[in-house]
Amino acid sequence: MELKNRINAFVQLGKVLQNFVIENTWKDFSCGLTQEEYNKVNETIKKTFQHNGWFSENNVRQSIEGVVYMLQEENIKKWISEYNLKENEKTVAVIMAGNIPMVGFHDLLCVLISGNKLVAKLSSEDSILLPMVVSILKKIEPQFESKIKFVSRLEKFDAIIATGSDNSARYFESYFAKYPHIIRKNRTSIAVISGEETEEELELFAQDVFSYFGKGCRNVTKVFVPKGYDLDNLFKAFFPYKELVNNNKYANNYDYNKAIYLMNQVELIENGFLLLKEDSSIHSPLAVLNYEFYENKREVENFIKENKEKIQCVVSQKEIPFGKAQKPELWDYADGVDTMAFLVKI
Repeated sequence: MELKNRINAFVQLGKVLQNFVIENTWKDFSCGLTQEEYNKVNETIKKTFQHNGWFSENNVRQSIEGVVYMLQEENIKKWISEYNLKENEKTVAVIMAGNIPMVGFHDLLCVLISGNKLVAKLSSEDSILLPMVVSILKKIEPQFESKIKFVSRLEKFDAIIATGSDNSARYFESYFAKYPHIIRKNRTSIAVISGEETEEELELFAQDVFSYFGKGCRNVTKVFVPKGYDLDNLFKAFFPYKELVNNNKYANNYDYNKAIYLMNQVELIENGFLLLKEDSSIHSPLAVLNYEFYENKREVENFIKENKEKIQCVVSQKEIPFGKAQKPELWDYADGVDTMAFLVKI
């Protein structure tokens, strides 16, 4: 399959998925699907929550919106202009994460756009959405039928991309040592508040904290604030997300962590759906946001340098803009490893 065909297929996929960013009824065949196919996609989106209680309909549609943004033709062409792409016909295995809906889509896109074949082991937490999307892709471009396989056991591959926890990464590095590989570990994201943010910027920052219930590696779990900063500014911006606590899984995490901290007499600031904890760690449990006061920016810059292997992205007025943490560009690679450069060379 020629590169232009691969690009066109994904661009068309984005146009089809655009219909599902918000719930709409089928209008006509211009959407690229029959009424039956269209309704089946909407039903799948709604039923995913029954399979995984973290995958609310809003979160699934938000992930679709992110995919649609990736698949704009100008974005794809700008992205691939840096690489000498051809049809390699190597088989690339991908062990996908399942912490947020369709988190493995970018790897799928990279493998297929680079001209390789994909054999993917889906996370049990996210085993419904990607097959649904791939079925649409195959309808658009039938040549992908022989290039995509979802399997329960990985066999016969030339290279591998695996995403997991720090513990599983150690296992992956040992088990797949003989193959060309990318092994991703557990990362999280931080934010730096200057104290000069507008209310709008802080409201956008709330998205970086609460999108996908805070389960993504691009979600902010630690925020630096200037000494003397009024934390009520954050709580005011966070208030629109109060409904998160109506999700049983989120509420259970909130209640559990609050109980543990109170039993250990840990000082907390809380608002009924988020626990603010003064802590130097960049990792925080779900429903908890660590914060740390700083006196000068150099302290924060040094911290970031010392922890760069653990940080996915930094949100601030100077780095990734507030509200953009969960809206990465195609060239914003996980763990800072250029997936496409890896795939071109295998």
